[in-house]
This record gives sequence, structure tokens and C-alpha cells, in this order.
Amino acid sequence: MNIVCLDLEGVLVPEIWIAFAEASGILELKRTTRDEPDYDKLMRWRIGILKEHGLGLKEIQDTIAKIEPIDGAKEFLDELRCLTQVIIISDTFTQFAAPLMKKLGWPTIFCNSLEVADNGEITGFKMRVENSKLTTVRALQSIGFETIASGDSYNDLGMIRESKAGFLFKSTDKIKADNPDLPAYETYEELLAAIRKAL
Repeated sequence: MNIVCLDLEGVLVPEIWIAFAEASGILELKRTTRDEPDYDKLMRWRIGILKEHGLGLKEIQDTIAKIEPIDGAKEFLDELRCLTQVIIISDTFTQFAAPLMKKLGWPTIFCNSLEVADNGEITGFKMRVENSKLTTVRALQSIGFETIASGDSYNDLGMIRESKAGFLFKSTDKIKADNPDLPAYETYEELLAAIRKAL
């Protein structure tokens, strides 16, 4: 039995932090897991910048409400879900994901949670499990699933490599150059064809 594991940001929806960086004018917040492999370090740095500027969860949620899925993402996901089971495995947070899941037709998502003070300040974050994407793929395999995975960033490489088939999608030139053995695609048509072949 197969299950497809997809990253969210950069694959199905635009990067939330890049959208927020543009909306807030704090351009340093454009740094993502495409640039920084250490997610813990990246999130602590982000929380520090939010605190410095007096910004909290509401401001980020206001930006997320305006984000639309990447053109063709919902249709791709709908078609894929007709073929096999699909789980989105993301390092985003439940407080960010819900409006985006609604726009994508409520697919299943495994993600993390933010720690938020009563005044809306983001004070920390709780990862579901360590190395969540790789750990989740291994757990799915342990209960009889064969996984097929796709993502765009450093934090996706573990689940991509651990799966019976794995693909980079809309990734950076550097990540593609560093992982020349991984098939890399730019369109949903290409990715869907590759997944179909792997099923």
C-alpha cells in the first residue's frame, strides 16, 4: 500500500514567512528552510525578530488569510488523492495551516504547534517529533506503507531519500546541484506523472 508524503510551503502554497516578510517590510524574515538547514535555529531567530518588532500571531494570521495556493496545486492534490492516500508533512504550525488547508480542500496535514502568550506573542514552538518528516515517513513504513515523498527544502531531504521514490519539486539550484541523483521537477504535471509511475 502506497502513501504520498508532500511538503506544504513551496510545493502547494507560497512560503508563509516570505509572504509575511513582504507584508511587514521585515525582509530578513524571507530566510527559510531553503537557506537554513537547522530548523530549530531558524525558528528561534524568527521568534526573536518578531519580539523585537512587537509582532505576534495575529499579524502573521492576517497575512496567511490572503495567501492563495500555488496555481494548479488544488487540482494536482485532488487528482493525486483520487490515485492514492496523501499526507502533507510540514514543519509549519497548526495556527498557520488551517486557512490554507481549507483552500486546498482539507487534506490531512501533520505539523507542529506554536506556544502563544495571552497577548498573542509567539513565545516558542513545539515540534510534534524530532526530525518530523523523516520520523513520520519511517513510522508510516513501520505500519505497512510504502512512501513516495516530494519537497523543496533541506528539511525534506530525509523523507525524500528514505522513501521508495522521492522527488524535489520547485527546489533551489543549490539543493538540486547538491543532490544530483534526485529527480527534480518544476510542474505539477511532471510530478504527478513521476508519482503515477512510482505507484
